[in-house]
Amino acid sequence: MSKRPPSAPERASPIPQALEQAIIALQMQRPDQAERLAFPVLKSNRGNILAAQVVGRALLMQGRASEAIDPLQRAARRSDDPETETLLAVALAAAGRDDEALDQLRRTTARRPPFPPAFLELAGQLSKTGRFDEAVPLLESALALVPGHVDLLMALGYLHLKRNERTRARALFLRVRDAAPQRHDALVALAKVMVLDGEYAPAADLYRHALGLQPDDADTRINLGKCLLEMGERDAGEAALRAAARTAPQLAGRAMLALAAAPHGRFFLRPAHAAKFLRVDRN
Repeated sequence: MSKRPPSAPERASPIPQALEQAIIALQMQRPDQAERLAFPVLKSNRGNILAAQVVGRALLMQGRASEAIDPLQRAARRSDDPETETLLAVALAAAGRDDEALDQLRRTTARRPPFPPAFLELAGQLSKTGRFDEAVPLLESALALVPGHVDLLMALGYLHLKRNERTRARALFLRVRDAAPQRHDALVALAKVMVLDGEYAPAADLYRHALGLQPDDADTRINLGKCLLEMGERDAGEAALRAAARTAPQLAGRAMLALAAAPHGRFFLRPAHAAKFLRVDRN
C-alpha cells in the first residue's frame, strides 16, 4: 500500500511538528515540555542537529548540564556546526568541565567564517576567572573580523568596565548607542559609566530613555531614583524608588539602601517603617 503524500504544510516545513512545539515550549520557559517533545525526534534521527540543540537547551535550563553533554557532543561531531559546539561548551562549563569547555571554544573561534557567539562565550568564561588579559584581545580580534558587531562591542565595553577602564568602556557603549539607539542595555551601561564619573544629570536622562523602552524595568528605575537623589531632586527620586518597589517588591531592600545612602537621605530603624514609606506590602 502506497504512503499518503504529505500535505502542503508538511512539504513546506521539514521540521517535525513535535520539534516546532518543543521550540515554542523553550520560548515559553517550559524546558521539561520541550525535552519531552524533542527527545523522541532526536532518538529517531540522531543526525537531527536542531533536535539535539533543543534537547541540550532544555536540559541546561533544568540544571542538568551533565546530561546535555552527550547529545550535544554527538551532534557537534556529526555537523561541525559552530552553534552546537558553542552550546556544548556551555554545557561542559556548567558541568564543571571548564578546561574542556575552553578547549572547545578555542577550536570554534578558530573557524572561518567567524561565529560571534563563540567569541562571546569564550570571553565570558575567561572573565569569570579574572583572565581579562586574555578576554580583551580575544574580543578585539573578533571585532577585527566582524567590525561593528554590537554584541561584541557591548561585551568588550563590560570587560573594560570591570577593569575600571571607564574611558574605553564609555567609548564602546557610545558606539553601540549611536548604532542602535533603541538598545536598552547600551543605554543602561552608558548611564552606569556616567554615574561612576559623577555625571548624574545625563545618566538620569539615559535611564529615562531606557525606561521608555522597558517601563517595567525596576532595576533601572532604582538607578534613576538614586541619580535624582544625588542631584537633590528628592521628591522625584523618592517617587522613582516607590514605583520600583511596587513593581518589584523583591527589590525593596535595594530601594531602602538607596534612600539611606543618598545625600540627606532617609534612614529607618525598622524595615516595616521603610516598607510603609515605600508603600510596599510585606505580607
